[in-house]
Amino acid sequence: MDVKATLASQVYSQTQAVAKPVPQDAGGRTVGEAFEAGASDFLATLREGEETVKSGLAGRADPQAVVEALAATELAVQTAVAVRDKVVEAYQEILRMPV
Repeated sequence: MDVKATLASQVYSQTQAVAKPVPQDAGGRTVGEAFEAGASDFLATLREGEETVKSGLAGRADPQAVVEALAATELAVQTAVAVRDKVVEAYQEILRMPV
């Protein structure tokens, strides 16, 4: 009888660890991976915009491409600022919670 209880306890512990939910986004990535991908995309957009503007100043890039690169960079910065503001707002809300 004792062996069955121990076995059931072990099986339950293993099942509990496997069934533990991991926060994921729609793409199946964890939240940390999603933030990492977003930061990488942000940096790539900034680098591409900077290279396009450098080429435009040197006369090697089309003015339309420079304008598009600047618009994409502006949108990326605005998005990053909005995310930062939401994180700060959430942090401040947590600090206001009674313990």
